[in-house]
Amino acid sequence: MSAQTEGQLQDYSVDQVAGAFVLVLGAVASLLLVIWQSKCHCKMNLCYIFQCERRPPSEAEMKGLQHQIDKREKDKKQDKILDKEDKILKEEIKIEKKLDIVFDEESEEEEDLTPPKKLREDNP
Repeated sequence: MSAQTEGQLQDYSVDQVAGAFVLVLGAVASLLLVIWQSKCHCKMNLCYIFQCERRPPSEAEMKGLQHQIDKREKDKKQDKILDKEDKILKEEIKIEKKLDIVFDEESEEEEDLTPPKKLREDNP
């Protein structure tokens, strides 16, 4: 290899440079995300423009969060029960309507089979 080509980079297109930039930015962002979601105390300073501090929650905050989670789970269970009850009621209403139709048809048939009043009065 010659001395001139040894230190030179190849010609890259704009989309290749943009892809490399996005990969590096994604790696840095994922590293910051891991640090931010960790349970340790951390302080971040971004070019002295944005400063942020994260502390893990205290015991009292953890108890409050657990209470909120328990309440949400209880509410979800109650909602599921109410939904099931609504479905059952709808099915019962459908069945009642079908039974009403059947009983109405039967009662109409029974009314047709009864003798007229004059015949009933004649036969003791």
